[in-house]
Amino acid sequence: MATDHIRYDVLARDALRGVLRHVLADAAEHGLPGEHHFFITFLSTAEGVKLSPRLLAQYPEEMTVILQHQFWDLAVSEDRFEVGLSFGGVPERLVVPFSAIKSFFDPSVQFGLQFDPQEAASEAPASANLPATPPAPALPAAEEPPKENEGATVVRIDRFRKK
Repeated sequence: MATDHIRYDVLARDALRGVLRHVLADAAEHGLPGEHHFFITFLSTAEGVKLSPRLLAQYPEEMTVILQHQFWDLAVSEDRFEVGLSFGGVPERLVVPFSAIKSFFDPSVQFGLQFDPQEAASEAPASANLPATPPAPALPAAEEPPKENEGATVVRIDRFRKK
């Protein structure tokens, strides 16, 4: 097998993370349009993640946040996003690098991306695809959880790789 000196897998992964960056930046600037809302799952102890000790004790491995109605001060930079959320009535500020994200899901349009957990931890080559079901929220949501993922479109980069 030929060596991939271009590293298409890394380019594709970075492009998919760019989708997250763009969507979150747009939400930060204009708010969430229509019924759009986001489930974002990330590794709690990944490099650059900033959580309070209380949240880290509660979610020692991974955490899912829902950006829908009750969030504030969403800020997006090249490598991370920051957001204010309330947990049990206590306001918290989270900092999440894009490299720590395991999955992103917008149930309003059945669109999602899933990154390999080893990729999030080590930045190794990865595949991205739609989760079979929406990620389970780690936090109680005020609204009903999303329904099963019927008829969703799958985005896979591994089908472009040489095997």
